[in-house]
Amino acid sequence: MKKIAIIGAGGFGREVKMLIDHINQKERQFELIGFYDDKHYDHPINGIPYLGKIEKINDVEESLCIAVAIGDPKTKKKIIQSIINSNIEFPNLVHPSVIIGQDNVKFGKGNIICAGVIITIDIEIEDFVILNLSCTVGHDTRIKKYSSFMPTVNISGEVVINEAVYVGTGAKIINLLEIGENTIVGAGAVVYKSLPANCTAVGIPAKPIKFND
Repeated sequence: MKKIAIIGAGGFGREVKMLIDHINQKERQFELIGFYDDKHYDHPINGIPYLGKIEKINDVEESLCIAVAIGDPKTKKKIIQSIINSNIEFPNLVHPSVIIGQDNVKFGKGNIICAGVIITIDIEIEDFVILNLSCTVGHDTRIKKYSSFMPTVNISGEVVINEAVYVGTGAKIINLLEIGENTIVGAGAVVYKSLPANCTAVGIPAKPIKFND
């Protein structure tokens, strides 16, 4: 088994602990050794030790897998770029219930794919993407690095999601669209036109309401 630790001891971090538990129930792959978090904990988190601040990862002297359980794409990107230790690996964590098509589905590294997700065919998911509970990803879609999708997001076919996009719970993205980098799509929104970079879009239909720094 490979040793693994989770960055982020909040709610999603604890859900990732559950995901690892379920992976191990099917086939023992990981030994979960603890959580890293910049918030100090003086007690175990769901029975798992607190290992210290995130910067301590760069002092690890043996091979260690890391799961980055941070939903906010900008924060996630910053944390990942701060890890320069060559002993660190970023495995893909895929819940056993996930349905993945057999034709041309490609994954990068460090992705977290939660229970109930469906990924169909001819899809590329780059690095450090989170697909939370019961998301769907349709054919010929490309999702670039650091993006995060909250529960029950539906992405139709032939969609391009650029880097560090955040999509809120229950949002729907219609086919043949592109979402610009660093854009936020609000919970429950229906995106039927492509969205520019660096905006926050909400509503049915989704419209940009502001542009982000």
